[in-house]
Amino acid sequence: MLLTLLVIVTIAIVRMRSLFGVIALSGVYSFLMASVLMVYDAVDVAMTEAAVGAGVSTVLLLAALHLTKAREYPQPRPAAIPLLVAVVVGVALIWATYDLPAFGIADAPIHKHVAPHYLQNAIQETLVGNVVSAVLADYRGFDTFGEVIVVFTAGIGVMLLLKGRRQGRDGREGDAR
Repeated sequence: MLLTLLVIVTIAIVRMRSLFGVIALSGVYSFLMASVLMVYDAVDVAMTEAAVGAGVSTVLLLAALHLTKAREYPQPRPAAIPLLVAVVVGVALIWATYDLPAFGIADAPIHKHVAPHYLQNAIQETLVGNVVSAVLADYRGFDTFGEVIVVFTAGIGVMLLLKGRRQGRDGREGDAR
């Protein structure tokens, strides 16, 4: 049911010309995706999707929409090439999934390498109360730090763009366009 709703919302987003409607439906899509992740017991990823995908992204897009026009103008030429590229990439991704191990099998490669080490030694080696936090904060600390840097940099970039646009409207500094 959730996947069907995701497809319906995606089609509605593609067909909509009102940018406000697209932003609202993108927030709905993020909440639906967070629900799918909850079904798969990926609570930490679901919470991140809900906070960043539905929360922060929606607010930033609404702020950007406030500074721009609210309707998308029709394209002067057909979008056949981008559609072809999207279909080819989609088919390639689906084809690549056939080489993956079946979902949930115990002898998948991920269960033979680092996962057993993490499960057996994480709490003793890191002194963190649960395995998920130990993996994210200790074993993958540099990766998590890198992700935080990317999000922080994107936020600073958006703030600078919005600040420049506001100063351009006041007339204090030249138009930021």
